[in-house]
Amino acid sequence: MSISKKDPLFVNPMETSKGLTINDLNKYLPALNAVDDLRMTKDEMRDGLFLGLGVEGLRKIPDQTIDLIVTDPPETPWSSIDNKPNPMTIQEYFSWNEAWLNESFRVLKATGAIYILCGWRFSAMYHSLLSNQFKLQTRISWDNQKAKDQPKLPIWKNSVSDIWFATKSSEFMFNQKPVNEIQNSEDLITNFWGDILFLNSPPNSSLPDDKPSKVIERILKASSFKLNWVVDPFARTGGIGKISKRMGRRFIGFEIDKDKLILAMKQIDSE
Repeated sequence: MSISKKDPLFVNPMETSKGLTINDLNKYLPALNAVDDLRMTKDEMRDGLFLGLGVEGLRKIPDQTIDLIVTDPPETPWSSIDNKPNPMTIQEYFSWNEAWLNESFRVLKATGAIYILCGWRFSAMYHSLLSNQFKLQTRISWDNQKAKDQPKLPIWKNSVSDIWFATKSSEFMFNQKPVNEIQNSEDLITNFWGDILFLNSPPNSSLPDDKPSKVIERILKASSFKLNWVVDPFARTGGIGKISKRMGRRFIGFEIDKDKLILAMKQIDSE
């Protein structure tokens, strides 16, 4: 993927995206880095945000160098960097997810883990895909009253979202102490996170793509340490990257939407 200097980053450069100002564009546009220009070795890893497809970004990362992958995959992924999204068939979407998960498995260390945040529509698909290579550990459900995948008819409202937790091997890192401290108990917190309400209390970010910070913080505490490498192949507006930086992790994120990438840069830079 290459960025053409002729391609406008915005339809109208005087009408910036929500959350961006002209000063933001002046600051962050010159700092955009493309996946095509990314070079890494095991001895020379590089953190930051990169413009490009998630799977292409993962291919730039050396084998067994990443400690943790946390991501919220798009349900309507773009077919290329230059085209707006076209609906995929379920078979195409399955193959699309399979491709980036194969790369995720390759880049994870033997003790590494992956967390996939998703709605109910494709939750079973991720169970199937992860079971092909990873060691599936559990499905976490959390109380998400703002779940987007609501039924179109006046039937049961969906108020729960899923997080699939899988590891590369049976010997993986899991920090039991900080997880116990979350509920001040000697017992491990369960896989239903009913204590995190994404309802009337606003999330810690005004950006709609971001999940509640407590969800991401809990994942990072459980499955990573400071200075560990964390990757989000679909960084969106940078919510996971922002919290990773706040908690002292080294973060790599990929995003194909230029507007969202700049918002992500601004968010992470604010930490």
